[in-house]
Amino acid sequence: MICFNLIFSQKKWDVKFYHETENREITILGDNNEDMPMSAKFTFKLDNLNSTVGNEVTVVIPEKTKRFPVAKLSPKNPNQANQFSSNNMINFGDVTLRDYDKDYIYSLPFETGKTQLIYQGYNGKFSHQNVNALDFNLKIGEKIFAAREGKVVDVVDHNTQNCGNISCAKFNNNIVIMHSDGSFADYAHLKYKGAAVKVGDLIEKGQFIGISGNTGFSNGPHLHFSVFLNRIDGKRDYIPTHFKTSENEATLLQEGKSYTKDY
Repeated sequence: MICFNLIFSQKKWDVKFYHETENREITILGDNNEDMPMSAKFTFKLDNLNSTVGNEVTVVIPEKTKRFPVAKLSPKNPNQANQFSSNNMINFGDVTLRDYDKDYIYSLPFETGKTQLIYQGYNGKFSHQNVNALDFNLKIGEKIFAAREGKVVDVVDHNTQNCGNISCAKFNNNIVIMHSDGSFADYAHLKYKGAAVKVGDLIEKGQFIGISGNTGFSNGPHLHFSVFLNRIDGKRDYIPTHFKTSENEATLLQEGKSYTKDY
């Protein structure tokens, strides 16, 4: 018996796992057709088989990679039958990353010449509890600009619903951009059909990427912005980010304060 039970985090990504057998040795391989690395954790149940990675392993498959070697299984006793099964968890990005560019200075994600309020900041009481995320008070229809250069790895902009309850998180319209250090930026609550970019696009810092809205887990129009590293269980390690403002070259933005973009 050979069985892969896949548990996908958030959505089903274009990743598949399969095996090949030669001289009773089983090779488990993976294909990643996404525009970013994908991570998978395997927990094996083995019967009369030795594994090159033991009973558990987490692998990171580079973007656009075919036939990535996960493990090899070989019989303990060649005269007996063998079988295996595995449970897999999968998430986007490199879940093994711990380091990132702590010195990077982000650009404010709104139009030059405007001033915007941070109406919910880090560890906010509404939806940012224990989360390093920022809510800019952009109105519906205002332009969003990339705070950092990178590659677009996910776009959702077909939703129209919203509510002030986490049950509406599934209706978030958002753009996710991967940075050179492996971190991701999430620009959320975009307007219906409000994305101006597509998956695979290379984005420059300050580039126009979309239109602000009020979709998903939201009790009013705004732009939700966060930077994070993914973990295999679907959790995120949220990263504090320093921004250039009209008053500072690099500052942590604070809830209840307004900031001007003059560049």
